Amino acid sequence: MSLSLCEADVAVGRVSDLRFDNVYSRLPDEFFHRVAPQPLRGARLAHFNSSAAALIQLAPSVAAEPDFIAQLLSEQALPTAAPLAMCYSGHQFGVYVPRLGDGRAIVLGQVRNADAQLWDLQLKGSGPTRYSRGADGRAVLRSSIREYLCSEAMHQLGIPTTRALCLIASDEAVYREQPEPGAMVLRMAQSHVRFGSFEYFYHTGQHAYLRQLADYVIDEFLPQARERVNPYLALFEIVVERTARLIAQWQGVGFAHGVMNSDNMSILGLTLDYGPFGFLDTYQAGFICNHSDHSGRYAFDQQPYIGAFNLTCLAQALLPLIDVDQSAAIEKLQAQIKEYWTVFHQQMADISRAKLGLQTQHEGDQNLWQSLLALMEGGTDYTLAFRALAGFDSSKITQPSALRDMFVDREGFDAWAQRYAARLQQEQSDDGQRAAAMNKVNPKFVLRNYMAEVAIRCAEDNGDFSEIARLMELLQRPFDEQLGNAHYAAPPPAWAQSISVSCSS
Repeated sequence: MSLSLCEADVAVGRVSDLRFDNVYSRLPDEFFHRVAPQPLRGARLAHFNSSAAALIQLAPSVAAEPDFIAQLLSEQALPTAAPLAMCYSGHQFGVYVPRLGDGRAIVLGQVRNADAQLWDLQLKGSGPTRYSRGADGRAVLRSSIREYLCSEAMHQLGIPTTRALCLIASDEAVYREQPEPGAMVLRMAQSHVRFGSFEYFYHTGQHAYLRQLADYVIDEFLPQARERVNPYLALFEIVVERTARLIAQWQGVGFAHGVMNSDNMSILGLTLDYGPFGFLDTYQAGFICNHSDHSGRYAFDQQPYIGAFNLTCLAQALLPLIDVDQSAAIEKLQAQIKEYWTVFHQQMADISRAKLGLQTQHEGDQNLWQSLLALMEGGTDYTLAFRALAGFDSSKITQPSALRDMFVDREGFDAWAQRYAARLQQEQSDDGQRAAAMNKVNPKFVLRNYMAEVAIRCAEDNGDFSEIARLMELLQRPFDEQLGNAHYAAPPPAWAQSISVSCSS
């Protein structure tokens, strides 16, 4: 039975009272580096996410405790925690890097909630580890704000993601191209194990540890795989399906991850590591949100293909576990990678029909979808157009100018609108019911880069975190009208085009 924070006997009033069950730390030392977080000078709470705190029955009042941040950063205050940096490798921009690991993040410990779920509490920006490769292990305020806001935005959009419990600001400078304020994000996930975790033990020939890692993931998070004839193949099947559905959801809301390295791919199918991400403003199929991605490898329209590539990397790592006959193992894994495309295309078809307000499946629906995207290319705001489409009047030949004028090729839109109206009439669609359904899947608000930038400038220039609080409240209800926040649903200002994000933290 699920327990809520309303039950006083369940709510945890202090971080030190959390029920730690550090299963991962009981694995062999090869899996991690035991290291404590390094406090930031003048560390202070910038924002606390009560919604995420509820996942581990942590009472919102804990944020008001004067020693809240000190508890998070002190081994003495958390004696049952087991801080560690996780070891992994991965393919970065298509090139295999033998050892990466958590270079600026530390899992403070794992907490069991009232539903017996295990949650990692990972502090990002916590100082150097064995895997920092000479870097300082810190995170800057701007990237921390972006991750804090976007992980919550994605969750409220219904997309699997890591969460963020709190944002910590500081007085300490972190040196990048220039001195910047340092910060930390305490993020949460049921697991931070990634494709690269498996790659590390495969490529180092430590296949016993590879099996142990797979067993950990199955037994703790995917017990349904244990019931299958080949649990490790079942593990891969689940990861394939979850990854396909995740990336289709990204495409549906116009989210570009920006750095889909295999070490940034979650074994549980979560959106992991918010670096140079970006939501589409004007629709561009080839949108590149990462300034460091000079070849466009991780462009918006390439994400489904990179998902398949990363699954191939994972499949190779799982080879020793699938079958003693390598040829047989390869055949089984390749069959599942083909299934990735089946699941992705079906999920994408379902998402596109829902965004268009179509209740039934008809031949030609995907052509209708692709034709609309072609009309939007380079000139129409992705989020605003689909939200406005809910107001489409199927009884009128010419649509209101508010919708029609969103398209550069208005005559082309008129022709498409006639096709769309005929399609709606084919299934006897009711405009009112359709509009209500569309507004549940087409968000009015997404975290545009300029919105995050405004919050960053307020925080950096004035130590003002109020815009972060406003955006958190806004993004927790992305499908609601929120008339008082209508300005956040307007087209982005012209200066937003100058915003540049990269892999640099």
